[in-house]
Amino acid sequence: MRFTPLIVTGAAALLLSACAAKEEVAMAPPPPPGAVPGSVAADRDGDGIIDGYYTADGIYHPNQPAYTPPPPPPPTRIGEKG
Repeated sequence: MRFTPLIVTGAAALLLSACAAKEEVAMAPPPPPGAVPGSVAADRDGDGIIDGYYTADGIYHPNQPAYTPPPPPPPTRIGEKG
């Protein structure tokens, strides 16, 4: 049995694999604000807006609404035109 053709084929395969372009894998984007890292987005009411997130252990974490400050007090009626 001749081993020369097998050796030549193996060497050619090794040389060609060294020339193969390596694909760069993009990093995962950061989670959006209010998300729990390593979780899956949830739309519980089906309106197309993310309501919260499910973690790997199955716990639902709702999005917290953004804090809005209370409205300013009404203007006083004291003054020149009051």
